[in-house]
Amino acid sequence: MAIDYGLKRCGIAVTDPMQIIATGLDTVATKDIAAWMEKYMAGEIVETIVVGEPKQMDGTPSQIAKEVNAFATQLHKKFPNVNIVRHDERFTSKMAFQTMIDGGLGKKQRRDKALIDKVSATIILQSYMEFAKGRL
Repeated sequence: MAIDYGLKRCGIAVTDPMQIIATGLDTVATKDIAAWMEKYMAGEIVETIVVGEPKQMDGTPSQIAKEVNAFATQLHKKFPNVNIVRHDERFTSKMAFQTMIDGGLGKKQRRDKALIDKVSATIILQSYMEFAKGRL
């Protein structure tokens, strides 16, 4: 599972059991993410939660990094048996927008920030899976 954490919304993506492809699952209001995670984790097996790590172009933490770190810490406390990892999320919003254009989505759909967050989470998860396979 991957989460693209934002101040207003969190995009969520999951992968298949063989961890071949990431798929956008949902977009949840940030204020509701804890309850959503509790419910989801009660019914699904999740080995790893990848949390997008926001960075500036020079690699330094972005303005939202403090909130994302607190969220990752909260996840670790709430789900101690789940591996919580951070993965660079630079360019994911731009990549998500371009993916939507390439997929033929119209302007109205491309303005849907919730959809962009979900696609961003999908890109974060797919990128992490490719990175992890390269390390094995």
